[in-house]
Amino acid sequence: MEISPEMADALIRKAVELAGEIVPSLIYAILFYIVGKFIVKKLVSGFSKVLNKREDNPSLNNFLIGLVNVLLFVSLVIGVATILGVPVSSFLAILGAAGLAIGLALQGSLSNFAGGVLILLFKPFQVNDVIEAQNHTGVVKKIDILYTHLNTFDNKEIIIPNGSLANSDVVNMSTQSTRRADFNVGVAYGTDIKKAREIILGVFENDDRALKDPEPVVFLNNFGESSLDLVVRVWANAADLWPLYFDGMEKINEEFEKNDIEMPFPQRVVHQVS
Repeated sequence: MEISPEMADALIRKAVELAGEIVPSLIYAILFYIVGKFIVKKLVSGFSKVLNKREDNPSLNNFLIGLVNVLLFVSLVIGVATILGVPVSSFLAILGAAGLAIGLALQGSLSNFAGGVLILLFKPFQVNDVIEAQNHTGVVKKIDILYTHLNTFDNKEIIIPNGSLANSDVVNMSTQSTRRADFNVGVAYGTDIKKAREIILGVFENDDRALKDPEPVVFLNNFGESSLDLVVRVWANAADLWPLYFDGMEKINEEFEKNDIEMPFPQRVVHQVS
């Protein structure tokens, strides 16, 4: 099919008109993107410097820097699309549909992400705290945006999803400067309770790690099947708790042996009927 000179001239004029409309917008969009990217980089860098000057959680700082970077970049892309004549409403609808699809595909990860944000913002625990959560006890070594890493006392690494941590009970053993050690001590029936109490209190009176306020106490707690059960409560600085506990148990045993305090063992009384 041959194109007439008149049609060719019309097509050329139309192409020139379109080029005159598109090229300036394209050049403006490219310049806007280059300048905008430079400004975004500077803003993110300045925000990063401000956060790094604060004594804050590094994981939270990295998350906030990444979030600001993404928001500014998305704003830059929307600006470029607007310059090129793309309807903003259509662009936002595409982003919304993509976000919904990603959200449905990553429900578990998004739950962990939200839990990580809550943990980093409200700080129920921090790195180096000793916590008990999800049937695990250990030292917090790292808090990521999706997972928290614990080191147990037998040197195992436990990785717990933040979604579970944010929606369950967490016992933080590092927030208080002092803690109470509870001892359960059994003595044989017939033992002089007052004497046993004096021996136990004497053990902790001679231990500088045991705090005097509140003072150590000993109570008869239960009439067991084979023993009189005493509960011993001693307060100590958090760092001294377990050394005091183990040394105290050993020292109580030594003092009981010296003073002929009988330690109980399971017994049964059998009556034979003729």
